[in-house]
Formats: sequence, C-alpha cells, structure tokens
Amino acid sequence: MSVTRFGVSLDQELLEALDEYVGDNLFANRSQAIRHLIEKNLVEKKWKCDNVVAGAVVLVFNHEKTDILTKSSEIQFTFKEHILSTQGFYLNDQNYLQIIAVKGPSKKLTEISDKLISIRGIQHGKLVMSKAE
Repeated sequence: MSVTRFGVSLDQELLEALDEYVGDNLFANRSQAIRHLIEKNLVEKKWKCDNVVAGAVVLVFNHEKTDILTKSSEIQFTFKEHILSTQGFYLNDQNYLQIIAVKGPSKKLTEISDKLISIRGIQHGKLVMSKAE
C-alpha cells in the first residue's frame, strides 16, 4: 500500500545533504532515498531490539596464515546453530575472502562477528544484517 502525503519540509542544509545522498547512491529521486533511509532505520531498530535477523560476516585475510581458518572454523562450530553456510574465495595470491551466512538474534550475530573479526590477522571484517521475517 502506497500513501502520498504532502507538507514535509527540510532545512536547506538537510535538503542539500539529501540531494547529495540521492546522487551518491544513484536513487531515481528523493522519495526513493527517503524510503531507503526509513527502511534502514527500521532494520537497525530491530537489531537493537534483538529480533531475529539474517546476515553475513565478511572477512578478508591472508590465506597463507592457516591458523586464521582454523580459528574461524572453531568459532563457527561454537555457534553452529546460527551459521547457515560458509563460502571462501581466493582474491589473489595472498588474499582470501570468507563469507559466513548467519541467522539469529541480532545480539548473538554481533557477538559471533566480533569474535570472528577480532581473530589476529583479519585485514577487514564486517557484519551486514537484514530483517529475516
């Protein structure tokens, strides 16, 4: 259901920031950008309420450091009820990308990602979550 209402006003500075956001993210118009921001806010609110969400933990590291994969596997086994799958890709001769699909309460997924990202040798790590229901 779509509802159209008029009468929303923004300060010039906010309007300019919105237009920049629209351009940077290639939205078709301001309405699309505002819808995206509202949806993003609602998802983040669910994370804070510890609702069940789905997501991915993305890790980049040097694959020659084999202890990283071992530690990652140990952590995943500890939280196996929240791990959906794991994929790995060689990016080049040194770097490896591991993507771990997860589902569960947002606080638990944050705990899992914090443990994975804090493994010594992880060059980059990020948790991305979205609503699951």
